[in-house]
Amino acid sequence: MAALHVKADNFETEVLQADQPVLVDFWAAWCGPCQMVGPLVEQLSEEMSGIKFVKVNIDEEPELAGRYQVESIPTFLLIKDGKVVKREVGALPKQLLKQMLEENV
Repeated sequence: MAALHVKADNFETEVLQADQPVLVDFWAAWCGPCQMVGPLVEQLSEEMSGIKFVKVNIDEEPELAGRYQVESIPTFLLIKDGKVVKREVGALPKQLLKQMLEENV
């Protein structure tokens, strides 16, 4: 399943109330490292079951970026039961991103 693009109006439903862990990818179109890891997030969303993958464009949703103290992108948050359980900042290789998910789900 491809990563879902979420906005402030559906973040609560799609992420905080999700019945499974959610990886949130905070990104922007102008961000080179974000463009590098974007396809990796999409690949993992197809390969890994039991985890929901969503993307938040910080230019379109600055209040969400502020709420989660996103100061550098890409920033990945793993959210379970409405709470952030893991945060990673920067472009991660696919294997490290997958490992982070497997260790915290």
